[in-house]
Amino acid sequence: MTEFDRLSLPAIEVKDLSFAWKSGKVALDDCSLSVPRGEFWMLLGTNGSGKSTLLRSIAGLLTPQAGTIEIQGGLGIVFQNPDCQLVMPTVGADIAFGLVAENLTPSQVRHRVTEALNAVNLGELIRRPIYALSGGQKQRVAIAGAIARQIEVILFDEPTALLDPDAQLDLVAQVRELVKSRGLTALWVTHRLEELDYCDGAFLIENGRLVDRGDPQRMRQRLMREIEV
Repeated sequence: MTEFDRLSLPAIEVKDLSFAWKSGKVALDDCSLSVPRGEFWMLLGTNGSGKSTLLRSIAGLLTPQAGTIEIQGGLGIVFQNPDCQLVMPTVGADIAFGLVAENLTPSQVRHRVTEALNAVNLGELIRRPIYALSGGQKQRVAIAGAIARQIEVILFDEPTALLDPDAQLDLVAQVRELVKSRGLTALWVTHRLEELDYCDGAFLIENGRLVDRGDPQRMRQRLMREIEV
């Protein structure tokens, strides 16, 4: 496959995915979706609909019983609770830790860390202890870690769930800007309808199956009608 062919493919392609827990409960039922390269898409659904199971399957954290998943480029994930993935004592050290496997020179590591923090507007906090950060800042550090590793596709598992309303919208706006300015692809799980203002498109999952996709405002209207019923 040539580089041109690779770039023409969707960043995420999921086909006929099925997953059941050991109890026998089906979480994904012949589920398929495609996320265009360089776009910001959201995955919607009620609690228990299968959206987090789908995201974790794409991330490789769960192994589906059937179906295929294809990712074009490096893949990273940002969890609901950033404390689950920030492991070093300071901001700069945490991002540098993610680069250990790349055998970079100290100068290259410093450049990657600085550039990634500047991308999320946290350059001045490189020496800040992780414990002294706000929830929104911690999520930005997690995103910076993916940028430093030159990740092309980032999954977000309800990253605003633990943030206050202002921090929620600041984070989703930051991700939209990164997608547009850096050519990243993002798939973001949420149940907050106001976040749909920032994405290019949305998927709706019910009972483990994809039931709708497309314009985020049309999706918002559909969900609001369902809530009113």
